[in-house]
Amino acid sequence: MSLGDPQLLREITGEIQRTGPITFARFMELALYHPLHGYYMRGREDDAGEPIGWSGDFYTSSDLHPALAQALARQVRQVDELLGCPDRFTVLEMGAGKGLLARDFLADCEVNAEPFFARLHYVIIERSLVMKARQRRQLAPWMASAGRVSWLNGLEGLATGGLVGVALSNELVDAFPVHRIRVDQGEAEEVFVDYEGGRFCERLRPVSNPELLQYLDRLTRMGVKLADGYTTEMNLHAMAWMREVARILGHGVVITIDYGHTAPDLYAPERGNGTLLCYHQHRLSEHPYVRVGCQDMTAHVDFSALAAVGQESGLHVTGFTNQMSFLIGLGLEDKLASLEPDSSEFESVVRLLRPEGMGRTFKVLIQHKGLDQPELDGLRFKPFFESSLTVAGVSGQ
Repeated sequence: MSLGDPQLLREITGEIQRTGPITFARFMELALYHPLHGYYMRGREDDAGEPIGWSGDFYTSSDLHPALAQALARQVRQVDELLGCPDRFTVLEMGAGKGLLARDFLADCEVNAEPFFARLHYVIIERSLVMKARQRRQLAPWMASAGRVSWLNGLEGLATGGLVGVALSNELVDAFPVHRIRVDQGEAEEVFVDYEGGRFCERLRPVSNPELLQYLDRLTRMGVKLADGYTTEMNLHAMAWMREVARILGHGVVITIDYGHTAPDLYAPERGNGTLLCYHQHRLSEHPYVRVGCQDMTAHVDFSALAAVGQESGLHVTGFTNQMSFLIGLGLEDKLASLEPDSSEFESVVRLLRPEGMGRTFKVLIQHKGLDQPELDGLRFKPFFESSLTVAGVSGQ
């Protein structure tokens, strides 16, 4: 089995030789986002070597069917009405992948909501030149209209409170670099990555960032106790990202779709080895130190942390549900009823809803700012786990 991309390996091992062992978060950052050789940054600007999709390493909801984008379009238009139909309504999608969700969203609005479409501006946050090129091909039909679709490298340059509309992400947060923590004799230590004897290996060291201790303290106050030997992930990048999203939003909502759990579930005893997974050619593994730069790496999202940090930063929790309930609330059952039960399209839609698959694994967190507590169609059906989010000290009430 290959250790990984030779050029990326030289970059990572060279850094370790210069500075000593690096945090797992730094290792994951380099493996996925090294400017030249990282998993999401490498490749050609055509579709050859595309990591996402049926010929790649994993697929997303948008690869299955446009239904998620169409449901989001309906939900976003409801937010537009709650905001009083502003002259300029912005959808800010962060990490747009191949651009399929943006393509299907824009197509639905153009056909079904022309007055809204006339005021719509779609902004994509994307730092990969390769991904931007793929997105531009998908969105070519709307590129001729000045300002309809635009790209930014990050949130940093956006004005505080300047966004009126919706900040949206789908399967973004799970790919943020995570710190890995292991509990030993009641004390938390951090996993660092070293290189020795021609392979990567782990070293346990004191935690690198005091925010990790604050994270652990938050869990303790929630009644979550990590036993000796427990290994898990903590996503400080996600918390910093949520603070930035809260900063730029003036009036509107944040919609975060991803696979994950509330903190009591994420840090339950049965997850004592954490949730870090690698994807290569649609096969799962728990081996991050092989195929480095040639496989995806993800960890489940702590939605309790996102909700709490958002609330501290001025975002109120609108509601929390799963993908199945979100889509049903927005009328996907009607779409399903119109399809032939034996058709491939019917099966694709069912896969978005299936409780033992994407339907319950994927969660939807919606937060708002500059609005009274809104009632949204996508939150009409709320599964049992919403009470778990309340344990973190936040709720949708």
